[in-house]
Amino acid sequence: MRRGVAKGKMMLHSKAIAPTGLLALLGACAAIGPTSPSAGESPLSLPDRCTALSAKLMTGAPVNTLVVSTSEWKEGGAAKQAGADAQAPLPSHCLVEGYYGEHQGRVGGPYRTGFRMRLPLDWNGRFFFEGGGGSNGMIRDATGLNGAGNPSALERGYAVIAQDSGHDNDRNNVPAYGGQMVFGHDPQARADYGHASLKPTYDLGQYIVTAFYGRESSTNIFWGCSKGGQEGMAFAQRYPKAFDGIVAMAPGMSLPRAALAQAWDTQALAEIFKARGEKPTVEGFRTLFSRQQFDLVNKATLAACDRLDGAQDEVVAAIGQCTTAVVEPELRARQCSAQRKNDCLDKAQIDALVKIMDGPHDAAGKALYANWAWDGGVGSPGWQVWKTGLVGGPPSLNVVLGGNALASIFTTPPTPVQPDPERLLAWQLAFDFKAGAGKIYAAEPPFATSAWQDVGMRSTDLSAFRDHGGKLIVPHGGSDPVFSVLDTINWWNGVNAANAGVADSFVRVFPVPGMTHCGGGPATDHFDSLSALERWVIDGKAPASIPAFPGKEAPWPGREMPLCPYPQIALANGANGYRCGMQP
Repeated sequence: MRRGVAKGKMMLHSKAIAPTGLLALLGACAAIGPTSPSAGESPLSLPDRCTALSAKLMTGAPVNTLVVSTSEWKEGGAAKQAGADAQAPLPSHCLVEGYYGEHQGRVGGPYRTGFRMRLPLDWNGRFFFEGGGGSNGMIRDATGLNGAGNPSALERGYAVIAQDSGHDNDRNNVPAYGGQMVFGHDPQARADYGHASLKPTYDLGQYIVTAFYGRESSTNIFWGCSKGGQEGMAFAQRYPKAFDGIVAMAPGMSLPRAALAQAWDTQALAEIFKARGEKPTVEGFRTLFSRQQFDLVNKATLAACDRLDGAQDEVVAAIGQCTTAVVEPELRARQCSAQRKNDCLDKAQIDALVKIMDGPHDAAGKALYANWAWDGGVGSPGWQVWKTGLVGGPPSLNVVLGGNALASIFTTPPTPVQPDPERLLAWQLAFDFKAGAGKIYAAEPPFATSAWQDVGMRSTDLSAFRDHGGKLIVPHGGSDPVFSVLDTINWWNGVNAANAGVADSFVRVFPVPGMTHCGGGPATDHFDSLSALERWVIDGKAPASIPAFPGKEAPWPGREMPLCPYPQIALANGANGYRCGMQP
């Protein structure tokens, strides 16, 4: 393999090539040759293959109107690459970028699905799909991030693809229609965001792998968190034969319902302003609780629930058993009174927390989403940033992301709203649950399907994925303020019931006590779920536990605690640390 760097940049359109140009491209394809050249021929190096790959991809691409904008060899140790999740240095690889499926759309178009793929020199024969996050609209760096502190999938030898789910935050941006979330006003763009762009991108990635290496991948893996977790669920439910293994971490499988919960939280917190005779503002949300008051919430939670798992160790391992009924007396014991005006919680603050943690419900008491687990990370910065926002940091993400998503994406018809924080707060505060909650299930022209059908991925029927031999790992933080770990546990119980009590033969949920959304919190939030999945898929060894270590927010450096497959929990094992087992 020569050391020189071969580079080539081309922009090609599969539906806009003159006949003579097509013949030239076919000639270029022939020049690339098969993996094993005929006698007397010289095989092209992988860098040269990379340069010629743009032309080769134009013949038989499995997607419509493919455009390849970049086909460029990157030597190992190259400078930091473009993209929000970029890492450096990277191993030697071929970088391919482009888009497909362009269409005009009703509002905010044209729309198309952008992709980025990296094909390493030292390929392990495997394919990795990197999930997205939030409202997507950006292409992740396709290095294959898979958890804090872990080697990327590209470093491990995977060919990695990432995509933007059919819209671009800069190009598709109309302030009067939700700004970056304008795509929710277009039926196809919303469906692409929910799931419809996933399988074509997978097919394209498989096509590029075969075109570049001359053979198909031996193992196919998906890894994603949050919206990426929702995408993993979409593959398991809608496209069950695509992947051999999936990690769907903190999965947004109930995204439209969770958006209802965000509006519910905002309205609950607004009651604190009312009790104080103040007008709710985004800035005011940041200071609804002091840092000391959130510390009191943490102390009350641990006082009520730390020992439920049999050990006093600042960890609530018994996920789901720490309920409002158990915690509320400890909170009320810390309530301000005429005699106690400092180091205490206002009654309105406690009332709001209880209302939030019990989850949204309709006038008849029917749950609109799940309730939340009282856990050691409730009130931590990673929890606050969603519910109230942070002083000196981001505003309430429940407002600026959740409010816009509910208005623009998750209700039908969508509501045009400007993405100004105060406007979004006003919209959330005015949201009528009686009239509006059912709109996440509504379908009306031009939307033939509802937001729940497009984006909700909570089916408990994974029989096709199971029969394919697929394996699914679902880690989820106990203090996740965006998607309730109890919703995930309730889903798993449904899957288990549908599989006669043996769902753990192919799907396992791993609650992470103390962890907030996709990481952080007082938790052992550093763990290698990809390696655990590889052992399950490739070696046939199901994960009885996953070793986990504390992150920088944890108060106990050096502690190791296993993540345990629900319904097992981590039990103290004397001087030997912890083991997984059923609670006595």
